[in-house]
Amino acid sequence: MVTVIIPALNEEKTIGQVIRQAKRNELVDEIIVVDDMSGDNTIAEAKKEGARVITSTHVGKGDSMREGMLMARNEILVFLEADTPSFEEDFVGKLTAPLIANEADFVKSYSERQSGRIAEILGKPLLEVFFPQLLKYKQPLSGMIAGRKSIFQKVEFDNDYGVDIGLLIDLHQVRARIAEVCIGEVENDRQPLHVLGRMAKQIANAIFKRVNIFDSSHREEEQPPHLMREQVEFALKEMVRQPKKMIVFDMDHILLQGSFIRAAAERFGFTRELNDILSQPKSNYIKTQKIARLLEGRTFAELIHVVESIPLIGDAVHVIRELQVKGYVCGIISDSYHAIANHVKNLLGLDFTLGNELEFQKSVATGEVKIPSQLLKDRFSQCDHDHCKSNMFQYILHRFGISLADSVAVGDSENDICMVKMAGTGISFNSQTPSLDEVADYVFRGDSLKPVLEVVR
Repeated sequence: MVTVIIPALNEEKTIGQVIRQAKRNELVDEIIVVDDMSGDNTIAEAKKEGARVITSTHVGKGDSMREGMLMARNEILVFLEADTPSFEEDFVGKLTAPLIANEADFVKSYSERQSGRIAEILGKPLLEVFFPQLLKYKQPLSGMIAGRKSIFQKVEFDNDYGVDIGLLIDLHQVRARIAEVCIGEVENDRQPLHVLGRMAKQIANAIFKRVNIFDSSHREEEQPPHLMREQVEFALKEMVRQPKKMIVFDMDHILLQGSFIRAAAERFGFTRELNDILSQPKSNYIKTQKIARLLEGRTFAELIHVVESIPLIGDAVHVIRELQVKGYVCGIISDSYHAIANHVKNLLGLDFTLGNELEFQKSVATGEVKIPSQLLKDRFSQCDHDHCKSNMFQYILHRFGISLADSVAVGDSENDICMVKMAGTGISFNSQTPSLDEVADYVFRGDSLKPVLEVVR
């Protein structure tokens, strides 16, 4: 069977058609859209077509491709472009035929139109100098490719426009069997010159890096880590509807029937270390940093598989839809990690999610964590904790212009007390913390979120 992977950034107009065309091939039983934190309805359109949606750890096509590859359950993978919806015939079948026949490990596509401007004036001349044996490929920069997962795991995914030429060179270097097939006519939007200039530089860098033209101080592995995306600004982007009410959920034991970090500890064997950290008389800020180090070396895919192993509360999707109909903007504020909480957001159709930012390098957790500044105590804080969800809760209300009276917070643990107490309506859900029950307006237990609908306006 075949997995189709589609990296996407703000492609709401075309993503649905690309998915539908991919489904035309009967061997496709998995379609993964790797969203790069789109600011439009890309995720909703992809989910509407039945695709599995994950959010990439960094902005950039290469990381999205790698993370889709890591998440794929099949050996044969096809990478498509989210902004290229017009194909004739079965292009997935054409790309995968040499793989299924065991005639190739990697397949490049070319279309009937001429190669792009960058390929002709930069890509091919550089290949002629450094890798002349690759000139036989008509469109070496093509991003519509297919290959075996096992062969992709041996090479590097540059996280920019150099990814496609880099893969071709690297797979040639590891002696992969490479085929090229025509997929018919393909229409692409012509890029403006400033975009082409950036593309050209990145493509040249990908080639130069592979022939060691730059000294060690210029190599990618010596460069500083990717800049973190400002998740708060993304989460609170302007919405089409203007919300007047907000409800915020903790993630563990409320939307999930379990705890992500506990499940990860059990799977990866660090339960004792986790318990030691949690029992220390340290601040939540310090504990958060220590717990993140336990995840060092774990891949993005491994962590997503952990959260997907925890059942969702059964009626969460229905309840969230009803709340949105009532005019609520619905989100998560979690002590867990944004990458994890954001995946739950995608599954449930929530509006936003906020959590600690676990750092990834090439889709592997470094053990470092960035704590959003909005969680930290400032002069507007209404509690004495150095690191508290109530600070983020207050910040979001201010950004949306929502009054405390029109806010709801649902929590289950000691870390939720301040937020639940602050909210216009505070709800304790399946809590093991008596002090949370005491400050909450309502206390619910069970495996259904429907009682929440009964007490909100």
